[in-house]
Formats: sequence, structure tokens, C-alpha cells
Amino acid sequence: MLIILKYFPDLTSEQIFRFEKMATLYRGWNRKINIISRKEIDLLYENHILHSLSIAKIISLSPGSKILDVGTGVGFPGIPLAILFPSCKFVLIDSMRKRIKVVQSILEALDLKNVTAMNVRVEDVFEKFDFVALRAVAAFPAFVGLVEKNISQNQQNSLPNGIVYLKGGNFPEEIKDFEQIIKISEIIKIFNEPFFDNKKVVYLPVRKMFMT
Repeated sequence: MLIILKYFPDLTSEQIFRFEKMATLYRGWNRKINIISRKEIDLLYENHILHSLSIAKIISLSPGSKILDVGTGVGFPGIPLAILFPSCKFVLIDSMRKRIKVVQSILEALDLKNVTAMNVRVEDVFEKFDFVALRAVAAFPAFVGLVEKNISQNQQNSLPNGIVYLKGGNFPEEIKDFEQIIKISEIIKIFNEPFFDNKKVVYLPVRKMFMT
């Protein structure tokens, strides 16, 4: 938990309570069905929660913003972001029912009212959002094609609506079609921790893409 406060020192007492409780909840579920590897569960705050919160250093969401977390797994990046931005609405989706069951249980235990979790594929979601987020290994061009229908054209944030993609490694081929408008931020420059070496936040403003 201290690593979260290192980079987000202005958390409210309620936010601190929820972040602290996350560790207990995830460890409890991990003992039941091994949702996160044993090595990773010990590094939950750095490798999962703080990694998710790197998006908040790129985009400070305005109250009322709507975010779709595609392939949320067991709640990342959606749950940490929902704690940080309680006045925003989050929809977390995953195609695996077991994962969504875990997410729904954790949301209930944390009493997070600004989050909905659904067992559904993104192809079947047609609601509009300010931002679509993903923390996974899906190829970027394919992901853009799947979710561009979900990006609202109504703007309310300092950055244009679009896609935020947490990605590791190098991927020049994946982004070559978007290189004129895409923005890549190295997380190691945001959070000075060895885990984030070679990890990036990829931001694609979809409105600009439509205009080109």
C-alpha cells in the first residue's frame, strides 16, 4: 500500500481503506481458485494496482466520464481507477464468467457503486464511452477495430476521447497505421520502479483518427 501513497499522496481515507482492502480480497480469492499467480499476488500493489493507475497520470478524468474496461480479467485496470475516480462510471467486461464472478464479489465487498461488471464480449457492447481501456496482449489494430464503435464523440475531458492501452515491450508494427496521432508514455518515467521498465501507456485519440 505504501507504494500507492508514494505516487498518490492525496488519497482520501475512503480510498486508502479500499486499496488496503483489495489485498485481503484478492488473496482470499486466490486461495480458492488461483486467479493470480502466487508470485504476482505478493506484488499486487506494484504489478497490478499501480500499473492500472498509470493511466491516471496520463488522463485526469472529469466527473461524469464513462470508461469501458475490455477484458478486465479480475478487475484491472478498472477497479483501481474506479477507486481513484469515484465520480466517473466504469463498465468492466470479460468473456469468462469465472473472472466476472470474482470482480462482482470484490466490487460488492468494496462497496463500489460506480462500477458495473458484465460477462459479455466487446462485440456485443454498443454503449458509448469517453475512453476504452485494456490491459492485455491483444494486437492493437484489431482492438481499435473492435472498440471504435464504443467511443463517444461528445468531449468532456482535457484529452480527446479514445483508447488507453497498457502494453509491454516494443511494438512498432502494431502502431504503424496510427503513428501520426498515437501517444506513447513510458511508465518508468512516471513510476520509478524496476517493474515498469519497458512498460508503456498507449493513448489513441479516436476522434482525430476519424477526422484523418
